[in-house]
Amino acid sequence: MTADLLSRARAGDGDAFREITEPHRRELQVHCYRMLGSLQDAEDVLQDTMLAAWQGLGGYEDRASIRTWLYRIATNRCLNALRDARRRPPREWSAPDVEPPAPTRLGEVVWLQPYPDSLLESPEAHHERTEAITLAFVTALQVLPARQRAVLILREVLGYPAAEVATMLDSTVDSVNSALKRARAALRRPTREPAPAPGSPDEQALVARFVRAYDTGNVEALVALLTADAVLSMPPIPFEYHGRDAVARFLADVAMRQGRTFDLVPTRANGQPAFGVYLRGTDGAHHAHGLDVLTLAGDRICAITHFDADVLGSFGLPRALTGRPDAL
Repeated sequence: MTADLLSRARAGDGDAFREITEPHRRELQVHCYRMLGSLQDAEDVLQDTMLAAWQGLGGYEDRASIRTWLYRIATNRCLNALRDARRRPPREWSAPDVEPPAPTRLGEVVWLQPYPDSLLESPEAHHERTEAITLAFVTALQVLPARQRAVLILREVLGYPAAEVATMLDSTVDSVNSALKRARAALRRPTREPAPAPGSPDEQALVARFVRAYDTGNVEALVALLTADAVLSMPPIPFEYHGRDAVARFLADVAMRQGRTFDLVPTRANGQPAFGVYLRGTDGAHHAHGLDVLTLAGDRICAITHFDADVLGSFGLPRALTGRPDAL
């Protein structure tokens, strides 16, 4: 950024402002998503951040980079959003003709959305670490108190020094270090075998087996792909099914009950394999049923997270398909 560019932006040149801020826009959206767990909320806060930056550019001082200054605004806007937001109630089970098995437990984090990998594929996102965007990590973040969440992300994901984080949050270094210590202790991250590399032959082989089992309605073959401690969840419905047997009961009694067949359209979410799930209708159409995101561990699937069909638009997927899609 040149002094001339900054001067023009301060004088009200919108093109100059966009040239300054656009290189950071995508990573700021990811940051807001980590803080809020919702792509929609992240985009809203990002817009608020850019407006605040535009209005406050006259007060920007060169003691911090533009990137750091924008992160300061975005983080505090996220904290405000978390402070002001009303707690969203879990969504009730909405299939009156189907009685699901009793869940193993109710999830703590139900208002969660997936993040399309297509939004990560940009030069601005090169610094993003795959493990820092996974559903498991983002879910674990949502359980933390808001300021601990902010400190953990700024320090351990983005790598800002404690002194800089203290400035961002109008706090002290001691307070930041204390918050980081508490966040590390509270963060729930189960130890698992590493997932295969994205797009690797191992990942492709496991995903192909999943598709074949799903496509044919073969519950036994699908369950055979799961780890013993696999989890099935379906935010914003709070039901969670823990363990291979519990997941098998839900799949057999509800998701893949007799007469229901599906087609899968591949995509990626949160650095993980994902599928638009379409229910084959008697009218010959394929109706949107939702989005399934797979969490892999070694050569098995350790979690299936099912989201409502409302999220499909963010992945460029339609509400209905005509003809049989190519699953892979």
